[in-house]
Amino acid sequence: MAPDRWLSSWALASVALGATSLLIPLYFVTIGGSTLLLGVLAGTAAAAGAPGALLFGRLADGGGNRRALVLVALGLAAAAIAVVSATDAIWLVIAGNAVLWFAAGAVAPVLTLLVTVGSPERDWPGRFAALNRYQGWGWAGGLVLGLAWTTALSGPLGVVYAQRTLLWVCAGVTAAAALLAARWLPREPSGDETAPRPSHVARALARSRRLPVRSATFPVGPARLYWLTRSLHPRQLAARLTPSLSLYFVAVVAVFTGFGVFWGPLPSYLAGTLDYGSGVVFTLYLLSSLGSALCFGLAGRLAERYDTIGLQAGGLLARAVLHPAVAVVGLAVPAGSLGLLTNGVVFGGIGVAWAVVAITAAAIVTRLAPPAIRGEALGLYTAISGLATGVGSVAGGWLGGYGFTLAFGVAGGFVLVGTLLVALIWRRTARAEQTAATPTESL
Repeated sequence: MAPDRWLSSWALASVALGATSLLIPLYFVTIGGSTLLLGVLAGTAAAAGAPGALLFGRLADGGGNRRALVLVALGLAAAAIAVVSATDAIWLVIAGNAVLWFAAGAVAPVLTLLVTVGSPERDWPGRFAALNRYQGWGWAGGLVLGLAWTTALSGPLGVVYAQRTLLWVCAGVTAAAALLAARWLPREPSGDETAPRPSHVARALARSRRLPVRSATFPVGPARLYWLTRSLHPRQLAARLTPSLSLYFVAVVAVFTGFGVFWGPLPSYLAGTLDYGSGVVFTLYLLSSLGSALCFGLAGRLAERYDTIGLQAGGLLARAVLHPAVAVVGLAVPAGSLGLLTNGVVFGGIGVAWAVVAITAAAIVTRLAPPAIRGEALGLYTAISGLATGVGSVAGGWLGGYGFTLAFGVAGGFVLVGTLLVALIWRRTARAEQTAATPTESL
């Protein structure tokens, strides 16, 4: 058996996750879910992954049967999708979606642990990159599946039928992924002696900059959330936070709240206000995801040449403008092909801007944090960005009930506040570095 064969089962599961990440919100809108409750749907999904990652990560790290944990998580995900497909009860859909993303979060740190089996620590970043590659392109494949399925069936059979049948397919795909995982997952002793130290995994994850396609819309990886917070000591961390790092975390709260405010009510706006079909909505999300995936490498090269803080400020400024631009396009550009084309460009730009933000974030935290707390600082960044996204999603649903132009404008405002704070940090660090270099230059 090829050493990476089992990753194909995770790629297959990622196809289902990628499709359902947008399909369930669209189905929720179709069966009458309000914009406010759509925000709740998105917020609970964003929050559910964290406890799943922490629970299953602890079990796996403590010597639990890792193969069994993966199979339980995939089985739970398949069951959750099946429940959603069988009901039109609003709160049951919200609960089923939360269980789905609890399971997706739960499996992530276990897979991160399994992918290191049999590899020296120096190779772990490459192994994580392989895991993310399988996951990311599986996720993109799920968006393509959603596009093709809903476009083909929505017209002749109706939107609800097309969406429900695709949910059935996704449940079956997840179940098939579980069966393949049971056959292909590596068998390895479950004792503590096989588990790498959390600090080693966290350090390797921090070095691994290649991010999955899913990060275009879901910025916080549950695997990173577990490993980077595994040895988090809040009091010790708080005592060692520098002013610049503290200010950056405030910026992170503002930025990811804005992201949540934008993405939370977005499916309702696209499917309801603009009356886009499911296939069109899938296309726009796919453009955003592919924009990120295709530009991660370029963003990494730019980060090596230019100041990462200034580079991130530019990426954030772009998103601060592009989020409200989605509403402006709906108001100012005529409906039809021109409006759709313009929105496609905007969504692609949103994805490209995310690539810049995602690539530079870890470098900025590492640069601003004292060496003794760099790992913990990365964990804190991961945790607060996820929490802010969940809160922002709920707030976005509430604001969307008053108007999507208001919601997207507030989203851009939050991101702009974060951008200004990052720009302030950029100016302060540049001034400090110039001051530190002056005595040397005068010798």
